[in-house]
Amino acid sequence: MRDGEQTPGVALSPTQKLSIAKKLDSLGVDIIEAGFPIISDGESNAIKMIAKENLDAEIYGLARTNKKDIDAVIKAELNYVHMFIATSDIHLKYKLKLTRDQVIEKIIETIEYSKSHGLKIEFSAEDATRTERTFLKKIFKTVAKHGVDTIDIPDTVGYATPQYIGEITKDAVDITRLPISIHCHDDFGLAVANTISAIQNGARCAHVTINGIGERAGNTPLEELVMALKCLQFNLKLCTNIKTELLYETSRYISKVVKVPVQPNKAIVGDNAFSHESGIHTHGVLNNPLTYEPIGPELVGRNRWLTVGKHAGIHGINFMLQEYNMKPNPTQTKTILSKIKNICDQGKQITDTELFTIANEIIGQYKENKLVKLIGFSVSTGIGTMPYAFVKLNINGKDFFATDYGVGPVDASLNAIQKITGKISQLYIKEYKLASISGGSSALCEVTIKIEDASNNNISSKYVGEDIVTTSVKAMIDGINKIMLKKNKSGK
Repeated sequence: MRDGEQTPGVALSPTQKLSIAKKLDSLGVDIIEAGFPIISDGESNAIKMIAKENLDAEIYGLARTNKKDIDAVIKAELNYVHMFIATSDIHLKYKLKLTRDQVIEKIIETIEYSKSHGLKIEFSAEDATRTERTFLKKIFKTVAKHGVDTIDIPDTVGYATPQYIGEITKDAVDITRLPISIHCHDDFGLAVANTISAIQNGARCAHVTINGIGERAGNTPLEELVMALKCLQFNLKLCTNIKTELLYETSRYISKVVKVPVQPNKAIVGDNAFSHESGIHTHGVLNNPLTYEPIGPELVGRNRWLTVGKHAGIHGINFMLQEYNMKPNPTQTKTILSKIKNICDQGKQITDTELFTIANEIIGQYKENKLVKLIGFSVSTGIGTMPYAFVKLNINGKDFFATDYGVGPVDASLNAIQKITGKISQLYIKEYKLASISGGSSALCEVTIKIEDASNNNISSKYVGEDIVTTSVKAMIDGINKIMLKKNKSGK
């Protein structure tokens, strides 16, 4: 909650920080670094709110090695301070403008001041992995002698390798005999590997963030580290308190609050992590998921998702159509698959609703019972006013209406639809894409929407039209009908 909030473009209100802290506590996080109390009154108040919430997690606050920062931690009513100062020569020369001896003096003085006020201390030698190793050992020995409770090793710019992380972690363990934490950044994509190496060499705590958010390339992602420790063979006698079945829900929640999307191919929580298109893969997964999945999606609160595309095969297509109670014969399946491949060979993507339409054209005699019907909608926007929309839907013969606001007329319309569907089936817009497919002022637009429900069922829908707002609304309604049809057929 501290390094994660240092993600460029992210700023959280006290209420948001409290809600995230509760979510992390429910997930089973042992320690929450709630923030940096000195930076603002709002930050200090947010940390105080979290500290008073009586969460199961221990609450830390960050501080530099000076009395003013420590006073801010005390004012925030915390019992534990995460204290840091840079120790690498490049930081000493260009940032702190201090000698090594002066740094050690500041460390000792601040530790003694913190201890005199009853604080527990985790000490970080910032930029430890670029600190001269002999000096780093001296730092470890000094802080242990003066009573810190935990030592953290930060790979501040993600510069270390797993081998070196292991070596300096072992240094810290051997010299101090204190609990060691590891704090890795992902500048070279090594954060998880480095964190695991530290744990293999004696570290007992890992600093992580949900979705790996953080400065620059981010921090060690909690979800990746937890599942690696749980499922891979590291010969480690340890466990975490993380409730893994809540990982995806927590990831989605954090992404929505901080407004940082998760890349589709991200491990564990990315949209494509349990998605299969290739015919070879779908055939294997349908027979035994372990053929192409290292872990079951249910372990992290997810569902498997088959997609349609040029690499699709007969088994996957038949399985997807069965979810709509459509059962083509072998000849019809080959015709459907051939048409899909021809479209994809033109560089176009096929959505779930298009698969349904193509199959229905070839199979025939299938009448879709639309559970959700758009009765009408209107939007209002302009300079100096926040866009809002009115939407009226008929769901299973009953009329519903809602109004809502948004950053634009499309956003307002989709928010209003979601407000209605929330009463029937909680739906989320996972992805929204807009493309122009013809030129001029009367250009046709193409809207593609991916929708997900509370059970992690996914559907993708595409619609083409002249008006962006109308086309977006129709794409959303089409997707809702397909996902509700799928739910009714599957019983999920």
